[in-house]
Amino acid sequence: MTHSAAGDAGTATDDGVVYDLDSRCTLEDVERGSRYLATVNGTVDYGVFVDLSEHVSGLVHESNLRGDPAVGDDLVVTLAEIREDGDVGFEAADVDPADVDTVAVRGGDEVGVGDLADRIGDLVHLEGDVVQIKQTAGPTVFSVRDGSGVVPCAAFEAAGVRAHPDVELDDAVRVTGTVETREDAVQLEVDKLVRLRGEAAAEVRDRIDDAVAERAAPADVEPLVDWPALEPLREDLADVARRLRECVLEARPIRLRHHADGDGMCASVPIQLALQRFIATVHEDPEAARHLCKRLPSKAPFYEMEDVTRDLNFALEDRTRHGQRLPLLFMVDNGSTEEDVPAYRALDQYDVPILVVDHHHPDPEAVEPFVAEHVNPYLHGEDYRVTTGMLCVELARMIDPSITGELDHVPAVAGLSDRSQADAMDEYIALAEAAGYDEADLRDVGEALDYAAHWLRYDAGDSLIGDVLNVDCDDEAHHRELVDFLATRARRDVAAQLEDAEPHVDHERLDNGAHLYRLDVEHHARRFTYPAPGKTTGELHDRKVDATGDPVITIGYGPDFAVLRSDGVRLDIPTMVGELSEEFDGAGVSGGGHLVVGSIKFVPGMREPVVEALVEKMADAELDEALRSTLVREE
Repeated sequence: MTHSAAGDAGTATDDGVVYDLDSRCTLEDVERGSRYLATVNGTVDYGVFVDLSEHVSGLVHESNLRGDPAVGDDLVVTLAEIREDGDVGFEAADVDPADVDTVAVRGGDEVGVGDLADRIGDLVHLEGDVVQIKQTAGPTVFSVRDGSGVVPCAAFEAAGVRAHPDVELDDAVRVTGTVETREDAVQLEVDKLVRLRGEAAAEVRDRIDDAVAERAAPADVEPLVDWPALEPLREDLADVARRLRECVLEARPIRLRHHADGDGMCASVPIQLALQRFIATVHEDPEAARHLCKRLPSKAPFYEMEDVTRDLNFALEDRTRHGQRLPLLFMVDNGSTEEDVPAYRALDQYDVPILVVDHHHPDPEAVEPFVAEHVNPYLHGEDYRVTTGMLCVELARMIDPSITGELDHVPAVAGLSDRSQADAMDEYIALAEAAGYDEADLRDVGEALDYAAHWLRYDAGDSLIGDVLNVDCDDEAHHRELVDFLATRARRDVAAQLEDAEPHVDHERLDNGAHLYRLDVEHHARRFTYPAPGKTTGELHDRKVDATGDPVITIGYGPDFAVLRSDGVRLDIPTMVGELSEEFDGAGVSGGGHLVVGSIKFVPGMREPVVEALVEKMADAELDEALRSTLVREE
């Protein structure tokens, strides 16, 4: 082939061009007057031997040599002579290889990642950029993307020795190799890997950017229910979907942090499934889905320093051991409040982007300097009744619309788990009923999720939680039996806890007419078992609401915390926490949550004054109008 036949090399008279022959090129592809990139493969007293390809080698005589190159160095050479015996002589050009643009002369077919599965056994060329470099006990594996996908490219120097040490993460490269399969997955066995520079690199990156922008676009799906409250949030969700798909296309790991409760799992599990399925369509490595997307539960409704230090440590280890990029952090059903800021400041020391989808009452001025996207119903005039699970089911469908039929019951489970009184709850329950779940089934699923999460503690429990929620579960009968078992045990443990706790509940009627129930969960509830203090307080509260039919506030408190629940009273727990923090110096008051569900922390010595001041604020709160009318009639 000639240079012009190669399609990208021009002619021998192109000034400033340095040609890079691929491994299949022969001497017939070399023209006098053109400059070529060569690699020194040996040195002798009278010069150096160089390789231009597997089939083109020759000598640069010392008289034609500048400097003192060593084996492995790159030179720019021109053809000097071809002797009768076939020996080839080159002259070294007075050019630094690092300062020139190289143009490939192709000896095989140009392909994209998406073409590789149909080219097993073929020698091909692939241009892209390096998104991961992993050194194994054998070859060095370069993960290369071209915008259509990502493929592992195995280059062997020696066992455990880094091949192509000059190639770094994000470099544009041209890989020549044979398409092979390893454990039923496609990979390239590298014959040659060249780092592109200048215009050649810019062209590759522009091509990749265009392809990524097109493929990262989220799916335009209709919402599962017609609900005006979702409309202003859909554009924000689409922006998050686009960023998550971009992460997959650039092989950036995603760490999915979520509150370890029913709504948090209903939000995070569909996202995890959608991302893993999208990863499988992009990455030829079958292990990519497991490595690139991990779901991590958080016990607290905010990002604790314990969580962030563990996440950072693992991320830095993965970068060192596996050549991964630092991850993107996706906060789900938490992440909106000022309590998250210390952890965000820790991440701000590194290249770790943060996305948030949450429905807790937000502190946007505090968190938004640290987050790239923040989706929250409060930012659009809505409130906590739009649960994170409802939002994330729509987000998951934007990432991978094929999962829609598997998620019809999930928003209803999320709403019932978080006791949402949203206008759309009837529609979500009807959608679940069409999928084979009545309301009792949905409540059992939520109860089983809470019970499993309690015992899993910091473990995501991917397989178990998938079976409980019936997402990516292949056995419907097993799912039903598992939920029945877990939900039954959960109800049993709750009943035993409340039977022992209720004789110790203090009751009073507040000035606004609401009932206040208090329980010292430190002394009158079992510790380190199910249900935890928050769940115990919530179950006690629900019993009192059902028993009285009146506005009810319930406080479960320990030595340094209080869990708060309210029905029929217009509380603003985040605001109350802020006021208490200002009113009590040295009390260490912090906390937050929804308007009517939350928690508060304080130093143990200040529990009594802080809780009493909190009760006074509750006594001044307004009642919901419907319940106020009921109280007036009773009085």
